[in-house]
Amino acid sequence: MAITIKDVARLADVAPSTVSRVIANNPRISEKTKKKVREAMTELGYHPNFIARSLANQSTQVLGLVMPGSTSTFSQNPFFPTVLRGLSEGAHKEQYALQMSTGQTEEEIYEGIVQMVQGGRVDGIVLLYSRVEDRVMNYLRERDFPFVMIGKPYKYAEEITHVDNDNFRATKEVTEHLLNLGHTCIGFIGGDLNLVVTVERLLGYEKALGEAGLELHDDYIIHEEFLREGGREAINELMQLEEPPTALVVADDLMALGVLNTLDEMGITVPDDISIVSFNNVLLAEMSRPPLTSVDINIFKLGNEAAKNLIQKIKDPLEPVKRIIVPHCIVERQSCTRKR
Repeated sequence: MAITIKDVARLADVAPSTVSRVIANNPRISEKTKKKVREAMTELGYHPNFIARSLANQSTQVLGLVMPGSTSTFSQNPFFPTVLRGLSEGAHKEQYALQMSTGQTEEEIYEGIVQMVQGGRVDGIVLLYSRVEDRVMNYLRERDFPFVMIGKPYKYAEEITHVDNDNFRATKEVTEHLLNLGHTCIGFIGGDLNLVVTVERLLGYEKALGEAGLELHDDYIIHEEFLREGGREAINELMQLEEPPTALVVADDLMALGVLNTLDEMGITVPDDISIVSFNNVLLAEMSRPPLTSVDINIFKLGNEAAKNLIQKIKDPLEPVKRIIVPHCIVERQSCTRKR
């Protein structure tokens, strides 16, 4: 005979409605009561029927995740598995599952999100990026569908809950770090200019140079994909200049790895010939040769906060709009030295 909520309630000496609230992790139930009910569930071998609960509540207990590009990009850049761990942990705490978009093109991704929303497959959406122009964001706003963004919205920032770093400030700080080491010819390798994170980091770099009284050289600014190949292409272009930079701000560790590999093939030594600072502080920054000075943006926390705040918004549509800024720090390693 199947164990029911009533059986659990009887053993825990609480009302069946209390058991339901414990299963739903209702914050109004005390930790003492939750512990007692969960012990009763374990003793009886009771497992909640989440499908039945979802049907009754008209809820899927699923969060949709939207990537900034194809799944191949997701699999190559360590940023995404790390942010996914944070999202997964945040969702698991509230007994939510995750469903990723799987399109290979922007059109396929957009159509996939429309199917997610209109098919009632998810309760809310996390955008793992912020674009200058984005059909998905516009669609979600028009439908008043719960969503949060990882990154600062280019538009409607006061209307959209988002989790972000202060990318302007972080890039200004690392550029100043290179300036303090005596470098005046500093290049910038950024990602897609349609991504707000690229725009914010470029502005921080430009601000630091401006405050130092240095002229901005357009030839020193290259934009490529956040991939190792992007770093390779960018550094090939920069090193062909008549006066190449002596230091670089690279917007992503994976791109920086491509830069390091290519410089090694050219016989150019880091940091003796050129200093490099990058972003994300993923494991490959520590494992590269030389180990990279990198900005730790706490990727895990970005994902965790995004999941937590989306679930709050789903549970309470009147939850106020929030801007959550995750702190960053510069982790100094061996890829920078004083200009000689």
